[in-house]
This record gives sequence, C-alpha cells and structure tokens, in this order.
Amino acid sequence: MLKVILEEELYDKDIVEQWTVGFDGLREHFSTFSLEEVEKLTWVPRGQIEEFARTYAASKPAAMQTGNAVDQLVNSFQTTRVIAIMRAICGNVNVPGGDVVLTAPLYTRPGSFFLMSKYPRKTERILGKKFKFAQRSAFIPPHVLTRAILEEDPCPIKAAMFILSNPLVSWPNSKETYRALMKLDFIVISELFMTPTAALADIVLPAAWSMEHEELGYWPGWYEEIRAHPKLVDAPGECWPDTRIINELAKRLGLAEDFWADDHEALDMMLEPSGMSYEQFKEKRTLRATKEYRRHEYDTPSRKIEIFSARLEKIGYAPMPNWDELGRKVEMPAEFPLLLTNAKEEAYMLSGFKGVASVRTIRPDPVMELHPDTAKKYGLEEGGWAYIVTREGKIKQRLSLNRSLDPRVVVAAFGWWFPEQAASGYGWSQSNINMLTPSGPDYDPSTGGITLRGIPCTVSRT
Repeated sequence: MLKVILEEELYDKDIVEQWTVGFDGLREHFSTFSLEEVEKLTWVPRGQIEEFARTYAASKPAAMQTGNAVDQLVNSFQTTRVIAIMRAICGNVNVPGGDVVLTAPLYTRPGSFFLMSKYPRKTERILGKKFKFAQRSAFIPPHVLTRAILEEDPCPIKAAMFILSNPLVSWPNSKETYRALMKLDFIVISELFMTPTAALADIVLPAAWSMEHEELGYWPGWYEEIRAHPKLVDAPGECWPDTRIINELAKRLGLAEDFWADDHEALDMMLEPSGMSYEQFKEKRTLRATKEYRRHEYDTPSRKIEIFSARLEKIGYAPMPNWDELGRKVEMPAEFPLLLTNAKEEAYMLSGFKGVASVRTIRPDPVMELHPDTAKKYGLEEGGWAYIVTREGKIKQRLSLNRSLDPRVVVAAFGWWFPEQAASGYGWSQSNINMLTPSGPDYDPSTGGITLRGIPCTVSRT
C-alpha cells in the first residue's frame, strides 16, 4: 500500500515537504521491489492492493486500526512503522475522524507502580543486547523465559507466580512451556477456575472477579481514560482481588514501606492527581481523554515525522522500513503446503471460560476453518474432526467451511482445553494451537516477538 501511495504521489505534498525526515530515501528504497513481488509474497492480488491504497489515500479523513494480526509477526515493529508512515503522510494524524493522539486526564499511570528505579529488573541479564524495546518495557518474551528456566542461563529460575495467565495453553510451543513449568520448584497462580496451568501449581489462590471488589479500569491503555468499577457483591469464600494478594504478599516479604496498609489506598493514590478520592470518583465514574487535534506536534527529536530514525540506527535497528526485513519469505516444505493462522472466537475471552456452561453451549468444540476446495482435496467433511499438523506437533479441531478464505490458509481456534477432562490434565495438548507453534529461532529483533500467524502446516483425517 505504501509503495502505491509513494509512486502515485497520493500523499499530502505539503506534509512531505515541510514535516518529514527521510522521505526521499524511503521512496528510493521502495522502488527497488515490485508489486508483483508483493503479490507473490502475500497472496493478495496486485489490483486489490492498489484499490485499497487509493481508497485509503483519497478518503479524507481516514482512520486505520491495527491489532494482533499485525503484532504477531517476526517483522511486526517495522510493519507497524509502515502503517504509521501512511497515516502521517496522508494527513490523517490528529485530525477529526483520523488517527488521534489523545491527552490523558490527570491520574497516576499504572506503570508508576512498577518501582523500577528503586528495584531495577536488570532485564539485560537475561536478554543481553537483544530485544531492546522489550527491555525498555521490562518485558521478557515467553520463549526467553522458558529457555532460561530449562537451560539455567543466565541464572537458575526456581519459582513463578502467574496472574491473569494460562501459559501452558497461551504461550508458544506448549511442549517446551510444559517442560519449563515442570522444572520449577514452586508455582503459585491466582485464578477464577481451574485451568491446565493451575493444575500444575503448588498453590492456587482463589481470585475475586470484577464487581466483587472496588476497582479502577484503565484498559485498553490507548483509550487514555480511567473508570470506576464499584463493588456490587461480596466475593465468595476466601477469594481476594489480585491487588490485595500482591499487597499482602509484599508486606510479608518485608516491602511494606513500598505498599499500603490496605490495597484500597492504592485507588486513592491513582486518583490523587485528579483531586478526587476513589469514593468521590465513584460518583463521576469516568475520566476521559482530551482530543486536542494538535496538528504537527510530533514527539520526536526533530519534531517532525521521522521516516528515517537516527535513534533506531543508533541502537542497531534499521532506521526505516526496508524490503529485506518486511519481505522475508516463509519457507514452505512440500509436506506443509498450507499456512496456519488464527482468529478470536466469538464465544470466549482468549483461553478462559471453557468451563462456563452457558458459554460452552455457544461453542462446544474448537473449530478450524478451511476453503471447501481444500477440504475436498484432503477428504475432510464439514462438522467432522480433522487434524492440523506442523513440524512441532498435531492437534484436532472440528471443521467449518469458509468460501472467503484463500484455499492455502487454515484458520484454527486459539486457547482450547477441556475442563471435563480434569482427571487427565484437562486435555491441554489435544486441540491447543500452541502445540503447533514454534518458539523460534526467528524473532522480531526489537521486541522478541515470534511468528504466531503464517506457520507452514497440512491437514488430514487421521
């Protein structure tokens, strides 16, 4: 799309001339590959790419939303930069109806609670010089953690605590994740329901759910707003909110001075910049971000749209998006002629709630989607069980036919396990897509992200 916009001069020429750094270099580089190469690589027809690019560039204003499909690639960072460049040079940044930069209201950001300056996490001990953007966010990619546990490099890891997570199912390469979890001496997890990961834990702490405790909601973070979620009912039994669990654990570990006598005090601290207590805020309920539409206020050293980023170059990454990185071809061996991807199901939230009867009725089984011609070729029938196979493993899901798919694509359900199979480990390896995903060796060089979409695979009846 960006190549079409550049070559057909569909961008805002005033913005390009007055507000960009590195535009000429980008245009020169994008002339080194053809749309025929793009079509061959992506399986998207050239005419569709051109039509989409022209439609976007001609729509004033236009907004573009991105999410998991773009994030879960080995070139996700530079792909996202391409999208940001398109938004900027087409004049769609900070205009009504476009992609707006929001100004957050006054409240304490959740990141302020990380205590990173006082207790630095020293992520470089594990990541070294790799994945520098992950380090800046104090984020350890799951595949790095599992290998550190298994190989005890750079240091032994003996224990883990999991909150809002079911890594045995949700992390890539479930077989490797299982080995890592089993090697730990001690696992603690807070949960609403038993899960495959909770079944491996030494201690399962019963968690209080939303509306069973006082809570501030700030997610998703890009909304830049904060909301009160008042307690409506008492939590059952010994269930505690995660905030209370962490606060009480901290006090028992000798960290009381960095926490609170009661976790409820943290809510007041988050709202202190607003001039309200949590009890007062419950009446107001929401603080929303401000849309100021401040044109051409770019938070970069040059105060311009940095298509060429000297900061990226300084830390060792490509200073602008390039075809060598974006155009990496997936090698598809003859035995794996299809590509596996996944999409969110309408019934569930990620790997959760498989044991809730009303939800399970909507989607009782994991469902994979195929084009009818592909199903016929492999002798598969709609509604029947079929197997998906990659280099990493083999799982089964029920088949649904979808004529809108490319015949070379398999769409599988994510996050599957079976509460009714508690006696045999909840069936975590039976239909779980992460039995099929690798944990490398290809990574996004800046974040450590791996390919979770576009994995060579095949399908079969047995």
